[in-house]
Amino acid sequence: MSLRFYDTGTRSVRTFEPLEEGRVGMYVCGATPQASPHIGHLRSGVIYDVLLRWLRASGYEVTFARNVTDVDDKIIAVAAERDVPWFAVAEGNQRTFTQGYDLLGCLPPTVEPRATGHVPEMIVLIRRLIEKGHAYAAGGDVYFDVKSWADEYGSLSNQRLDNMRPTGDTPNEDAKRDPRDFALWKGAKPGEPSWETPWGDGRPGWHLECSAMATKYLGPTFDIHGGGVDLIFPHHENEIAQSRAAGDGFARYWLHNGLLTVDGEKMSKSVGNVVLLPDLLGKARPVEVRYYLASAHYRSLMDYTDAALAEAVSAYQRIEGFVTRASELVGAVPPSSVPSEFATVLDDDLGVPQALAVLHETVREGNSALAAGDQDAVRDALASVRAMADVLGIDPLSPQWSRTGEEDLRPVVDALVGVALEQRQAARARKDYAAADAIRDSLADAGILVEDTPQGPRWELKRD
Repeated sequence: MSLRFYDTGTRSVRTFEPLEEGRVGMYVCGATPQASPHIGHLRSGVIYDVLLRWLRASGYEVTFARNVTDVDDKIIAVAAERDVPWFAVAEGNQRTFTQGYDLLGCLPPTVEPRATGHVPEMIVLIRRLIEKGHAYAAGGDVYFDVKSWADEYGSLSNQRLDNMRPTGDTPNEDAKRDPRDFALWKGAKPGEPSWETPWGDGRPGWHLECSAMATKYLGPTFDIHGGGVDLIFPHHENEIAQSRAAGDGFARYWLHNGLLTVDGEKMSKSVGNVVLLPDLLGKARPVEVRYYLASAHYRSLMDYTDAALAEAVSAYQRIEGFVTRASELVGAVPPSSVPSEFATVLDDDLGVPQALAVLHETVREGNSALAAGDQDAVRDALASVRAMADVLGIDPLSPQWSRTGEEDLRPVVDALVGVALEQRQAARARKDYAAADAIRDSLADAGILVEDTPQGPRWELKRD
């Protein structure tokens, strides 16, 4: 079977045919780091890491770009609330995102561009749109004129322009020709970062950033654009509009991963059910968390429960147990090629649940061979299991997971817990002791004990 993906743009499963044989350009919307990553963000990171690994295992040379939106309304709002520089918020949280990706075994992107480093490219894109009659400057801002692209606007999200609501993305709504026009550039305001442009000082709009960065690193037309289903509208719809109106082909396949809920509810600070990676580290090892986040089909809604995580832990440990016992019997066996059944289901819109079924069936066969003392069959099963697990990023014998010392993970865990402790200190400073206690209790539930000392809070893992 040829590699196929469900393309949001056509709402159909399409055979994947890259622009250039043997090469793939892939762009994924990464972090807007106004806060530390929750497990929904990390699920997305794991999903596109599995896609990257499968593309490479299928023989493609992949250029993978994952952006960082390091200037944004939300980042500026958080900075103002905390009375700290906006760039400190973005940089601190982005480091936590990177540490989370690393901890879960995600391969680094080929390039990880930041919005603030690509303002010249954004200015060029705005100029192209204005010259083509698809954008206009008004009230210190620059807007995309959706009526100029009305025949195509809404195609990704399957909407009609007449049914769309006003964007409400700027205080200068009266300056727009149409309330559905969206901001490409936002005029400077006191206390906000700004850059000089021919249309006045200001900062980029969210949608503009991705179009400029994607085409800089992957070309005017590229193969795959990925992101969460929540980004289809307005973000990805607006990316398409501004890019194609400027004359770029932009992305040819659109992949969107489903969201993650907690006990049937959307994660929300107001509800108090936001689950961070440190919350899981007392319940499962990083590789087991990765297994869990990868186990559902990427397009499906995934509901987190402690019971579901526990099931994933048991499932991974069955794989690990076989690999350990088999290696003790037959020694180090490198991964072989993956079984055809495994390749077939991954080629069919990245069918990871079915791929895991093939993997576990091979583990069962390997355990039977162990029981029978059939070393040749054990060796074959071990090579196959390692090959499949490597594609999924969960090979127990990979250097990422074979480290057993707690000290190897301490720096990463320390950084992740540090974010929670900073939030606790901020809550105490504003006398929100209920929020501070809730953070401490959440860390305790994750197996992390916090002690307040004259030098500040310190933490340690609970010992059984």
